[in-house]
Amino acid sequence: MKIGVLTAGGDAPGLNAALRAIGRSVLAEGHELIGIHDGWAGLVGGLKGSSLQRPDLANILREGGTRLGSIRYNLDEPEGGRQAVLDTITRELDAVIAIGGDGTLQVAQWLAERGAPIVGVGKTLDNDLSHTEYCIGFDSAVSIVAEALDRLHTTAASHHRIMVVETMGRSTGWVATMGGLAGGADFIAIPEVPVTLDDITAHVRKRHERGSASSIVVIAEGVQLTSIGDHERANVHTDGIGRVQMARRSVGATLADHLSDTTGIETRFSVLGHLQRGGSPTAIDRIWATRVGIAAADLVLAGKFGRMPSVRCAGVTDMPISDAISEVHRVPEELWQLAGRFF
Repeated sequence: MKIGVLTAGGDAPGLNAALRAIGRSVLAEGHELIGIHDGWAGLVGGLKGSSLQRPDLANILREGGTRLGSIRYNLDEPEGGRQAVLDTITRELDAVIAIGGDGTLQVAQWLAERGAPIVGVGKTLDNDLSHTEYCIGFDSAVSIVAEALDRLHTTAASHHRIMVVETMGRSTGWVATMGGLAGGADFIAIPEVPVTLDDITAHVRKRHERGSASSIVVIAEGVQLTSIGDHERANVHTDGIGRVQMARRSVGATLADHLSDTTGIETRFSVLGHLQRGGSPTAIDRIWATRVGIAAADLVLAGKFGRMPSVRCAGVTDMPISDAISEVHRVPEELWQLAGRFF
């Protein structure tokens, strides 16, 4: 078999670990592995990729990013991009493994519905795919947030400041919640739980009245400014597939300005941004990316297309790709409330 593998959407720590696992599994069975360059763009207008051998997969377990490259490529503008991908797969490949988040898997599902021999692998720092307990990159992002908070606690305490930390989280607050819980945040604002600027201000004031000289407030980038009492910015930049670049919305800066103005306490903000995507994957991301990578290769070799690995109860099973994108996996309010016991 001639099997292609691609990484699409944003990069994440653990992608190369998954690529290594897929490659080792496929090559061990005597099949050919093609690394498709730059996500779906590598399948538009013909196959753009290169044959991968064992030496190409050596020493990449610990590497961040993706050896294959990844761009946000809009297959729907102009129309015909999806069909072009399907035509290339039909003509050039016996199977494709697509590693990515909800956008990537939506395309994979569209292709599967039209008979493409495709298998998915879940990758998203936001941890927003359904029916799986693990997405590549999430643990590394949480670890970066926790480390950042460890560092910011000391400077906040030294200068008696409020520190506002903006994390990734377009539609969910998993990174903010888990990173904030691990890093000892004093308040966490996420899209799933409505709070206002006044709510956050009142909480910070109460802390300082109780004798706390500093506070760390974590806010997910996807929190709606209108919901917390401000207005959305006009002419916000978008990415290659038309989605708003969340960091340009400045929710962290908006919150920091409000806290400074209303409390009189010196306030600074930090946008962690792509720091959460970069660098080496954690041990957990290396291990689970390896396990789901092997599972994806096994699905291809078994001819079980239109499916993807799913992590449940510390084991790996599989599910239809459609299950992963059937709904957004949101932070349950009880988990946010658990974190709130330490606010």
